[in-house]
Amino acid sequence: MQPAQDNNSQAALVIPNTSRVRQGALLANVTIAGIVLYVIIDVIAQALPPHYNPISQAESDLAVGPYGFLMTINFVLRGLVALTMLGALSREVAKQGLSRVGLVLVGIWGIGAFLLALFPTDVGASTTLHGKIHLLVALIAFVCAPVGELLLSLRLAADERWRALRKPALVISTLAIVALVLDLLVPFVRRMQDAFGLFERLFIGMVLLWMLVVAIRLRSRPASK
Repeated sequence: MQPAQDNNSQAALVIPNTSRVRQGALLANVTIAGIVLYVIIDVIAQALPPHYNPISQAESDLAVGPYGFLMTINFVLRGLVALTMLGALSREVAKQGLSRVGLVLVGIWGIGAFLLALFPTDVGASTTLHGKIHLLVALIAFVCAPVGELLLSLRLAADERWRALRKPALVISTLAIVALVLDLLVPFVRRMQDAFGLFERLFIGMVLLWMLVVAIRLRSRPASK
C-alpha cells in the first residue's frame, strides 16, 4: 500500500506545477497579444487628427483631442500588459531567478499606466493639476520600468532553465535605460528638444520589447516539473 500512497503524493505535487506552467504560458500569450494590440492602437491614434508630431511631442499628447480615448485605452492596456508579464514570470521562473525589487518596480510601471489614463497631460502652455500629476506619475513610472527590467534580467541566470534569456533581456533593458537618460536630458539640451517624442517612443518601445521577448521565451519553453 505504501508505494501507491507515494505515487499519489508525487501526482499531487506534479499537478500544481503543471497548472502553474499552463497559467504562465497563458499569461505570456496575453502579454504578447496586448503588446501587439498596443502598437496597432498607437499607430491608429497617431494617424488620426490632430496629428501630434511623433518626433517632438510626447505619446501622452495623443490622449488629448477628439480621439484621445484611444490613447487612454492604450494606457490601460500598458498597465495590464505589465501585470500579465509579472504573472507569467512568477509562475515560470523559480524564486531564486526573480528579483523582488524588480517585480515591484515593473509593477509600479503598470500601476502608473493606469494613473496616466486617469490624469491626462497638458498640451500647450497652460498647466493644470491633472497635467502635473501626469508628469509626476510618468517620471516615477519611467524610472521604475527599465531599472526593474534590468534587475530581473540580472537574476534570470539563477534559474538554469532561463539562463539563455538573460543576455538578450539584459541588452534590451540596458538600451531602455540609455533611451530614458536621453529622454530626461532633452529639456536641458537645446539641440535635442525637438526630438523629445522620438526618445520617449524609443524608451517605451524598449520597455515593451523586453516584455515581448521575455513573454515569447516563457511561452515557448515550459518549466520543468
